[in-house]
Amino acid sequence: MSKINLDEIDSLHYDVLKELGNIGAGNATTALSQLLNMKLDMKVPKVDLVGFDKLASSICDEEELVVAIYLMLEGDIEGSMMFMVEKKAATCLVNQLMGRPVHDDRDFDEMDLSALQEIGNIITGAYLSSLSTLTRLTIAASIPYMSIDMAAAILSVPAIEFGKIGDKALLIETQFGDEVLINGYFILIPELASYDKILASLGL
Repeated sequence: MSKINLDEIDSLHYDVLKELGNIGAGNATTALSQLLNMKLDMKVPKVDLVGFDKLASSICDEEELVVAIYLMLEGDIEGSMMFMVEKKAATCLVNQLMGRPVHDDRDFDEMDLSALQEIGNIITGAYLSSLSTLTRLTIAASIPYMSIDMAAAILSVPAIEFGKIGDKALLIETQFGDEVLINGYFILIPELASYDKILASLGL
């Protein structure tokens, strides 16, 4: 039986989860900055516990096309994680990586999709690395799966997968960029027992 109740989480535990979200997003932005070889500014992330039924609408219009990288977590922390950006933001990222004009609105070709996959791998890897370092817990991630679809369709996957153990996800919304600010969303869905391990590792 988990000691944490996400419906009645106290302010101390909530602040800790928010700080983990902040640090993870910062680490991911630094990794992306190195990949793109440019300085990226990042606004302080917004972190919230959101019900699965409100996830899509908390991010964008449910019919908005988005690019998502989804992976399963194993080891000391079990669950899943997703990184999501709107398709037009993903196009800006790929254009910057490929040295094209930022607002070049072309369709993704095979090389672009490969670049997007790599961006997703690096961002999620950096996020999980910082979480592992902070908590001193082992986190193994599956091979990431990338999807381009409407927000509601993509977010139905973790809702179905983890609706059995809980109904909330940790949503970390961050803005980063240089000439163009991009909204990126990390969605972390640990199993309830993993929340206990995370808080215990921090002495709570």
